[in-house]
Amino acid sequence: MSKRELIECICEINTTAKAEFLANFPEEELRKYLEHLMELDLQELAVCS
Repeated sequence: MSKRELIECICEINTTAKAEFLANFPEEELRKYLEHLMELDLQELAVCS
């Protein structure tokens, strides 16, 4: 996944995140943050079920 794609995915999950701000971070940090957001999203789904 490219840096741009990582930023797009992060912005879809965290709608308050700004692409301009995220662009300042290295790709690896963005990947870790996206993984974290996806874990939180899955946990929320489990709680809602």
